[in-house]
Amino acid sequence: MAQSPSIDVSEISPMAWRLLRTAAGYEQRGVERELDDVIQAHVSMLENDRRGLSQSRRDALFDLYASELTDEQVRALVDVF
Repeated sequence: MAQSPSIDVSEISPMAWRLLRTAAGYEQRGVERELDDVIQAHVSMLENDRRGLSQSRRDALFDLYASELTDEQVRALVDVF
């Protein structure tokens, strides 16, 4: 799924990031294996609201997760959480 123009990845909550990752079937270490520029610590910081990631890293994470989910699943997780 290409990034939806109606979803601003900078406004996704830490809980929604965690749920997107889990729903897409990734563990934090698994993300590290999929994306060269993202390590487990980045994912942990984002999901625990301890530090924001760069726009490019958030976009890459969102695209990775969204590629495993339907548009409806992504929208529900982002809107509700």
